[in-house]
Amino acid sequence: MITIPNIDLRQLRYFIAVAEEQHVGRAAQRLHMTQPPLSQSIQALEAALGAELFIRQKRGITISAAGTALLPEARRLIRDAQALPELVRCAAQGETGHLSLAFVSTADYNLLPPLLRDFRSHYPKVQISLREATSDVQLEALRLGQIDLGIMIPPLPEKSGELLHYRPILSEPLVLAAPSESTWPELSQSKKQLSLQCCQGQPLIIFPRAIAPAFYDIILGYFQRAGITPTIGQEAIQMQTIIGLVSAGMGIALVPQSVSNLKRPGVTYHSLPDAAPQVETGLAWRRDNYSPVLQAFLKLIPVPH
Repeated sequence: MITIPNIDLRQLRYFIAVAEEQHVGRAAQRLHMTQPPLSQSIQALEAALGAELFIRQKRGITISAAGTALLPEARRLIRDAQALPELVRCAAQGETGHLSLAFVSTADYNLLPPLLRDFRSHYPKVQISLREATSDVQLEALRLGQIDLGIMIPPLPEKSGELLHYRPILSEPLVLAAPSESTWPELSQSKKQLSLQCCQGQPLIIFPRAIAPAFYDIILGYFQRAGITPTIGQEAIQMQTIIGLVSAGMGIALVPQSVSNLKRPGVTYHSLPDAAPQVETGLAWRRDNYSPVLQAFLKLIPVPH
């Protein structure tokens, strides 16, 4: 069984002073103390370590091989101890640590970049892990404690409020992503606003309902209110893929307005009439997650009015 010697930082400071001065009297003056208690402290340290740290001669003392080996380590331990208060303060304030963040693909075109820039400017020492995931995958990851925070599209399942906090942070209208006139002449690029009637009979590209039921129902409900029964042409789980399929002339898509920041050749974005539904994006995190880094991130996000 290994025995850990009983050593305190005061003994190490005394040892460093004597080693650097190579003289007990001068070290005592430097430490503003008398020589006897200093000598006693060095002897107690030697007893705890089981080795002589200094070679004592009539002419004075010189540091031993054991003392030479200890000196850099003693200095390191003192430096580390002096850094502890700042280390603890930074951790308590969320200035250091780790944040695991998952986000739906639509957040990459609106919320995520400015949020990360703002957080990085305030907390440059925090490590951030990013993961793109659909809302259902995020909810499971939160349940298992695999992520700290999710940027997702509601609603959350019933009774999720017992486990999770949820805060809405953005509401934006849907817009129509359609092939541009070069690939779909019947939709003129000059038309900034289109009604769904212009899209009658065109295949619809959409998220699968199994992974985004709320988003799926918002889009289908909008068509139904317009008296249109759309034909589902393709399903895709990534917004980039949906826009890519539109660019290829495979059909149309209704996407959050911020996705229009994704410029793709062959795609034109059109606003829809005032009745266009709004899509909400929000934050979800576990109620029992008291991470200071998470709380620091949340404080930087304004609460919508």
